[in-house]
Amino acid sequence: MKSRVIAGSAAGALLLTAFAAPLSASAATDAQLSVLHAIPGVTVDVWVDGVLTLDDFTPSTLAGPLALPPATYSVAITASDATSATDQVVLGPIDLALADGGNYTAVAHLTASGDPAAAFFTNDTSRTAAGEGRLTVRHVAAAPAVDIVAGGAAVVSALANPDEGILNLPAGTVSASVTAAGTLEPALIGPADVEVTEGVNTIVYAWGSLADDNLALAVQTITGLHTPPAGIPAGQTGEAAAASTTGAVTSTGLAIGAFGLLLAAAGALFVRRTVLGQRNN
Repeated sequence: MKSRVIAGSAAGALLLTAFAAPLSASAATDAQLSVLHAIPGVTVDVWVDGVLTLDDFTPSTLAGPLALPPATYSVAITASDATSATDQVVLGPIDLALADGGNYTAVAHLTASGDPAAAFFTNDTSRTAAGEGRLTVRHVAAAPAVDIVAGGAAVVSALANPDEGILNLPAGTVSASVTAAGTLEPALIGPADVEVTEGVNTIVYAWGSLADDNLALAVQTITGLHTPPAGIPAGQTGEAAAASTTGAVTSTGLAIGAFGLLLAAAGALFVRRTVLGQRNN
């Protein structure tokens, strides 16, 4: 796999141009799409409906969210020096289906055995209870099933690639570790402090490769999930009531990747989303 890392800031303009017409046509029902590149050492090109949309998309990059009209997009991922969507194909072509008002994250990652793959998650944007936040943990690393350990116990058990676990917790700081399934130590990743914020879905990705000793964490947040206080009408519509997504891939001693804003990555990847080991299309 290629390891050339070239940032293409002009790619954002390419993507915005490609989707400009549909965006203006159905802004009220747009889907929100974020994309995480979680394959270490690989730079790729992304083609949408046969058009080069993102040139040299680099690892450790979280892009979006980008508002896109509900539709199905044909996406191919190729080597970074490919001449077309059918040349040196890495993944695809894939039909990426975005539903009306949906909130998604597409992830380029490694399977448990270390092969390139794509996962497509539907983010939980349901309201959180007063005083609570949501913690979502996703396993997209080349590693066996893992446990998420906090407070001396496994809070998510036997999480396999590419599954996710979802917890609703009181707001506060959680010190968590990723360990081999059925064990409390040693930690494969962590311990690391994770902030659980009221009204926010904090999504933590375990990615990289255990064999290559480059496991890392990436963090994405989706805000605006508060339960309205008693006595205040909850019937808001439009942008004021919409959940928003922000992304951060933070850098620590655990080799956590750097956050990148590349709006060009929309439509890059698609596969199944799973919740606590149960896959959903």
